[in-house]
Parts: sequence; C-alpha cells; structure tokens
Amino acid sequence: MADKLGKLYLIPSTLGDIPPLEVLPISIKRAIEEIEHYIVENEKTARHFIKKISPRKSQPSLKLFALNKFTEASEIPNFLDPCLEGYDMGILSEAGCPGVADPGAAVVKIAHEKHIKVVPLVGPSSILLALMASGLNGQNFAFNGYLPIDSSDRKKEIKRLEKKSREEAQSQLFIETPYRNNKLLEELQKTLLPSTMVCVACDITLTTEYIATKSIAQWKHEHIDLHKRPTIFIIQA
Repeated sequence: MADKLGKLYLIPSTLGDIPPLEVLPISIKRAIEEIEHYIVENEKTARHFIKKISPRKSQPSLKLFALNKFTEASEIPNFLDPCLEGYDMGILSEAGCPGVADPGAAVVKIAHEKHIKVVPLVGPSSILLALMASGLNGQNFAFNGYLPIDSSDRKKEIKRLEKKSREEAQSQLFIETPYRNNKLLEELQKTLLPSTMVCVACDITLTTEYIATKSIAQWKHEHIDLHKRPTIFIIQA
C-alpha cells in the first residue's frame, strides 16, 4: 500500500446530449484532465464523455473498470487498488451524479471502509432539479426509484405513496423505464385522487426540457408524449 492514498472523485455527467460545459463546472474538466483511472458503467460512453471534456487527453492511457449489472460483487473492492497505490480515481455515472440512483454507491461505501477520501463534485442531479422546479415540498421528500412492473402491484404502490404523502406531508419521487412513461402517467391519472398534485419533469437541462406541476384533474386534460424521454415523477397529496 502506498504511503499516501489516492482520492476517489465522484464525477457527474450530463443528463443527455448537450455540450458538457454548459451544465458542468470547470472543476469537472480539471479532475478529468488529472485522473487516469476510472470506474464507469459503460466504457464506450465514458470514453466519449471524457473526450468531449478533454479532447487532447490520451485515450490509450486511460484505465477503466466496468461497474454495472454484470459486475460480480466480489470484483468491486479490487477496483479501488489504484487508490491504495496512491493514484486518484474517478467514478463516472452514465447520467447525472454518481451514487444517486446509481451503482457507484457500492464503491463509495468500500472507499470509506478503506479510509479513502471521497470527493463529490458538483453536477446535475435530475432528482434535485425536478424537485427544485416542481413547487412541491422540498423540505420533506423521498425518492422511491422504480415502481413495480406488475400492474396490480404498481397500482397498490401508487396508492401507498399517495397515502404516505398525505399523512406525512411528504413529496414522493419516482422514475420509470422511459418507454413506459406514457403508460405510467395514464395509471397515475386513473389511480390518484383528482386533487393530488403531480409534477412531470422530463429531458431536464436539454433543449426539449418539459416541467409541469398540475392536479390529477388537470392532467386528465393534458396530452404530453413522454415516450423514451428520461422523466422524474413527483406526487404530493
């Protein structure tokens, strides 16, 4: 082990196809220009992102470790070996902030166990940006990830979240696989009470960004196509 441990930098990426430095601070560029070792979800898209941020950076010198649904849990601790040898490392999310609705959290947990300094960098989080723009309760909220796929289970979960929102004055955030967004919005309209407020926030930070908060009664008169558009849903009863 090196006398001095490297740091683990959590490097946010863009939420879609947009020039990176329109939404990312210069600290991201500085970190990427210095770091050679990365933990990424997808090597091809990570290399493309790094090239956009730092076009002159040597791609062959990059050392990338893949962290995704195919990664064995037993492999993850070894990803941090460069930090133990004194090299700084970066975790790159596919979109948004590492560790938030993102597999990078598993690496961060191990970094703390190994006494590796974790450095979160500023960047776009679709969850927080949607909440900021919703007008719903930003003092008391919960992110619930994906709702159940089974229609009956999903309906029960929607009703449960509405009840919890009403009883605890808590806004409830969740997401769906983008090609099922339209179906989910239809189910919200059928399942929730007419007075329940719903924020639909899609394509956040992109030129096609759409964010609107309306009651279910109002949403029943709206027609918005969310197909294959990354979307955050927020409800507040």
